[in-house]
Amino acid sequence: MLLVCRAVDEEAVRERIHARVPAAHGTTMCRIGDQLLVYVPGDRLAPADALHESGLVQRVVTDHSDAPLTDRAAAPLGSIVGLGGSATVGGVDFALIAGPCAVESHEQMSASVEMAKAGGAVALRGGAYKPRSSPYSFQGLGDEGLRIMSEVRAESGLPVVTEVVDAETVDLVAEHADVLQIGTRNAQNFTLLRAVGRAGRPVLLKRGFGCTVSEWLQAAEYVLAAGNPDVVLCERGIRSFEPSTRFTLDLSAVAVVKHMSHLPVIVDPSHGVGHRHLVKPLALAAAAVGADGLLLDIHPDPASALCDGAQALDRERWFDLAGALRDVLTSLGRGLTLREPEPAGHVA
Repeated sequence: MLLVCRAVDEEAVRERIHARVPAAHGTTMCRIGDQLLVYVPGDRLAPADALHESGLVQRVVTDHSDAPLTDRAAAPLGSIVGLGGSATVGGVDFALIAGPCAVESHEQMSASVEMAKAGGAVALRGGAYKPRSSPYSFQGLGDEGLRIMSEVRAESGLPVVTEVVDAETVDLVAEHADVLQIGTRNAQNFTLLRAVGRAGRPVLLKRGFGCTVSEWLQAAEYVLAAGNPDVVLCERGIRSFEPSTRFTLDLSAVAVVKHMSHLPVIVDPSHGVGHRHLVKPLALAAAAVGADGLLLDIHPDPASALCDGAQALDRERWFDLAGALRDVLTSLGRGLTLREPEPAGHVA
């Protein structure tokens, strides 16, 4: 069962619940806003009135999914996740996160962040570590890429999102990034999921290309169960029999997740289809289906990109998409999430 409690001292909640539910060993807690979620495993449920008498329990949820901390019933109004500074994902407005697939140089990232901000992005993406299918493909700049991302963040004031690929480097990446991204190949790396759950940074969790929606939400549950409520889900395409796009972008999953979970969900059409001419229509469709934002590949010179240049938007296509998005969102009674300006040199 899932208990929705007032967000007070966790030990006090644990003691008072155990006093009334002796079988409630192994409880898991996660603080979301002004509420403390407590998951009590097992089938033996204490009477709800005994729990309410504790004075701390507001609601008892017994009809929940296999990922109870992510369940919509835990936070019916949905969650809003801060990315750093004033940037957020979730709620009414629509957030844009944009940048190159891979960090290549300081000059490239400086040009990219200028493009991203001018188009309305609230955060910058960029990969320092790049797990690739082929061992001969560009694997990223590694530690040097992290240093560049950190410098660009300080210069621009824009929070940065970058991928962490193993549990051993979580703390290092967290020193340089505002948001830790879990890529599709690590979507069920449970050791890594627990590690980012303890890192004290928001997590952007991509759907594994072979994962069902239920498996995706259970992966998010690992992060929340480790104590981190700040998870943004990202649909990036699943593997199917259709060869005309790199993956099949499953926009139906957005609507399903919005029904099942309180976590915000964004869409990455760039990696989903692999062709820049398809990014705009699918990005607009993502907005129409109710996504909370987009994760997009942009590059000042896609032809020279060391990684995934075929899917990256140049300045003209990026600005065209941003304008079209504003029109679609206005028709839906929504708008782009705006980031308050910050002085140069700010570090989130």
